[in-house]
Amino acid sequence: MTDEQKAERAAWMGLLARSQPSELARLMPALPPHDTIRAPEIGTTMIRGRAGATGAAFNLGEMTVTRCAVRLASGVEGHGYVQGRDKDHARNAALIDALMQGPEAGALRAAVLAPLQASATARARARAGEAAATKVEFFTMVRGE
Repeated sequence: MTDEQKAERAAWMGLLARSQPSELARLMPALPPHDTIRAPEIGTTMIRGRAGATGAAFNLGEMTVTRCAVRLASGVEGHGYVQGRDKDHARNAALIDALMQGPEAGALRAAVLAPLQASATARARARAGEAAATKVEFFTMVRGE
């Protein structure tokens, strides 16, 4: 797998992980025959941060995650990691990941990933609008002395 393919896969896996579970379930194609490599399981992961985005890394806290791994009949494996405790969301993300590595990738990109990206963009714009509404402009008046 080339670096470009790895980056593309990371992008769609991130999109699947950040998607709304109900929207992903609605957009899911008919489930293909598959084996469960790792049943959806709930655990925690350490979240790290950086002061000012450039400082030394520090442990911010733990976050609940659910992961799942599946194998399609063709032998392609898919993995899903999602925030929270939604096992169906993790399984759906793993199935889409596996399907995106096969010949169905183009159709899935249009039918599943594009609507998810549009929803994610709309949510980000709404959040930015809410934050912009609270923006305070500070200015300094110069004394005439």
